[in-house]
Amino acid sequence: MGLNKKVLLAEPRSFCAGVRRAISIIELALEKYGAPIYVRKEIVHNHYVVRLLEQRGAIFVDSEEDVPESAICVFSAHGVSPQVRQNAQARSLDVIDATCPLVSKVHQAAKRYAREDRTLILVGHEGHEEVEGTYGHAPDQTVIVETAEDAERLDLPSDAPVAYLTQTTLSVDETKDILEVLDRRFSDLRGPGTDDICYASQNRQDAVKAIVPRSDLVLVVGSRNSSNSIRMVEVAERLGTPSYLVPDVGEFDEKWLEGVETIGVSAGASAPEILVEQLLEKLAEFGYGDIELEQVAQESIVFHPPVRLTDSTPAG
Repeated sequence: MGLNKKVLLAEPRSFCAGVRRAISIIELALEKYGAPIYVRKEIVHNHYVVRLLEQRGAIFVDSEEDVPESAICVFSAHGVSPQVRQNAQARSLDVIDATCPLVSKVHQAAKRYAREDRTLILVGHEGHEEVEGTYGHAPDQTVIVETAEDAERLDLPSDAPVAYLTQTTLSVDETKDILEVLDRRFSDLRGPGTDDICYASQNRQDAVKAIVPRSDLVLVVGSRNSSNSIRMVEVAERLGTPSYLVPDVGEFDEKWLEGVETIGVSAGASAPEILVEQLLEKLAEFGYGDIELEQVAQESIVFHPPVRLTDSTPAG
């Protein structure tokens, strides 16, 4: 008997509002000011997107120090620390800020807790750009916590005034365990009224959870340095379904398909839909042409680019 092959396509998937805004900021800046436009770090964590923008005249640099004086410099969607802003000012850079508004909200909260003299517990992955940016808003008062074990080991008295913030791209399950520890350990704990985990990370994880029970295999399109894409793979694995990250269709492995009837497919918030389409075409070649959509939420949020890029006055 042949397999009854099909694809369960998760929705929402691919670009979120913050990523769309960040990419459009570079496209609009190139249109208005011409190439080159310098971008500090990868605008979003997706190699395909970065390559495409490079072909159009964006130059990606590791540090604001690598940007020629007075040039246009775009800050990536992950946000930057105040130190980076000062460095950019010292070099007279013309800064266009593509920080995701949800990350900016976390930065504001970090400043507020620092003013209240609280120790800030930042839940996130050390070395991730977003964590570095948030940390930089109150470096003397911030500790980074990656796991529930880290939270248990915090060397602070139980009545210490503390507050927590989380990296926006984490998985809800991961942070839940950590927040339970903090809740138990500290009597004077503040946190954001609502969860810091952004609506897009949450929705994409929820959509993966919705397709897992009916999937024999879950494929998530996203780059290896994309935190939210990796979390989606982990969500599926935690629920007991084999899951793989697919940076692009060239890394698809047909061995994954052995004995598989239903394949769940999704994509991280920084992965463009074209990569999903290429993967679906590849799966169709192996007989998985029947696609069923599994929608858990509708995303209507739009973040607009800065006015200087959308008004019609010519540059110069």
